[in-house]
Amino acid sequence: MAVDNHYENFPVASWLIPRGKRPAVAALYRFARGADDLADEGDASPADRQSHLDDVLFGLDCIFSQVPTNNKIASYAKYFKDKEDLGVSSAPFKALVSAFRQDVEKTRYQDRAELLDYADRSANPVGRVMLAIFGVKSATAHRASDAICTALQLINFWQDASVDIEKGRIYVPQSEFAKHCVDAIDFPSHPKHRELMRAQYEHAETMLWSGCSLLRELNGRFRIEIAFTIAGGARILEKIEANDYDVTKRPTLRWYDSARLTWLALKALRMSKTAAIPPKLI
Repeated sequence: MAVDNHYENFPVASWLIPRGKRPAVAALYRFARGADDLADEGDASPADRQSHLDDVLFGLDCIFSQVPTNNKIASYAKYFKDKEDLGVSSAPFKALVSAFRQDVEKTRYQDRAELLDYADRSANPVGRVMLAIFGVKSATAHRASDAICTALQLINFWQDASVDIEKGRIYVPQSEFAKHCVDAIDFPSHPKHRELMRAQYEHAETMLWSGCSLLRELNGRFRIEIAFTIAGGARILEKIEANDYDVTKRPTLRWYDSARLTWLALKALRMSKTAAIPPKLI
């Protein structure tokens, strides 16, 4: 359920998404992708990026107050204001913008709690809106969705570590560097960096599979879609492991991964039968 860079596994065009749900999924994707690009793409100054994101927030306030706005990105959220039966407020969209604003300025994280707080705003709102689109509202579903979405966000960080380093951004928490006796200045050339990354891998892997209980609360093609979303994250983790946790090598999914993805999706479906409800992350 994670959405290129942050959103490359987003199921916007998947045939598994019923046709009647696709406009809502597309609106969510376009909002998230558009706002993320304001924070991360191009050569705008940090001040200009923050100003553009402020405009998105103002546009959201207008839309959910039924006031016209010409902000293109905010206008994608209008779908959810018009479809009030979905029960989606401005909160998840504002949470996403809050995370993107943080990305403009923040390049280091002190500990996992701080990183999980970021993921709670950058990834989890997407999963919760997706559940609303499909009429899934239980607290247990939200907790399992949060586990999957946060895990996918972490996996994306470890997948893209080499790209982020070039941008001066390191998502591995400073406390983890200290725990593994790795100097962040030497990352990723430090001889112990693979041991450090293995710990991040294992943390994300445990969290990802802990979300399988969500599949018990879904049905139809959406259930299969989410099983394959879990499988996509699991397959990236397998490739990170195959690279011996070397962050200078960026793993990607290829067409020939299809059979393995199917096996992993079936594994997720099997695990869902007995998986415990994951604890709250923050």
